[in-house]
Amino acid sequence: MIKAVIFDMDGLMFDTERLLYQAWDYAGEKMNIGKAGHMAVETLGISTADSQSIWYAHYGEAYNQQELRRYTYEFMETYYKEKGIPIKKGLQELLAYLKKNGYRTAVATSSSRVSLMRNLTAAGLKDEFDAFVTSDMVKVSKPSPDIYLKACELLELQPEECMALEDSLNGIKAAAGAKCKAIMIPDLVQPNEETEKMLFAKCEHLGKVIEVLEKIKRQENLHFE
Repeated sequence: MIKAVIFDMDGLMFDTERLLYQAWDYAGEKMNIGKAGHMAVETLGISTADSQSIWYAHYGEAYNQQELRRYTYEFMETYYKEKGIPIKKGLQELLAYLKKNGYRTAVATSSSRVSLMRNLTAAGLKDEFDAFVTSDMVKVSKPSPDIYLKACELLELQPEECMALEDSLNGIKAAAGAKCKAIMIPDLVQPNEETEKMLFAKCEHLGKVIEVLEKIKRQENLHFE
């Protein structure tokens, strides 16, 4: 029986992966390395610290982490002030369902706690979750299972009692490695053959997760798309 649902953040709850693509195009041009939005896919589901080697492999000494961070923040702040944070389809519907039906909830993200709280506050969702785990709370971030194991610990539940919602291949590896029931809601990437084998289900958007939970409660045959 599923007792809790654990959410990734970027690309899962908020359409920030696509926004990051735009921000890094902007930052790359400011840094004179050209549009760098493609790095949003290259580093998908990886913590900022762990992504540094990937940036250096692409740009070498021309890459400057502090400049990237400054210009990314500049772009994001302007966007949020003008348009607000982009919330993914079905998020609020799913959170309302989970609350009504007594499920516990957590966020497990490779992003920093500052970024997590900024986004949740902007969306008015900070009080919707029972626990938060960010990359600075574990020794190794995704695709290691540590973040999900920590979330289960804070929820005081076994991983097998938790459903994990992810949009990235690294996130699915982390969730499945922790023995949570891994659900993929694809965003920038689709599951590959290896990832497909790890999935409990795949959903078009977050609202469809309700159907998965309902079928589990009814112990129906689980075939989802």
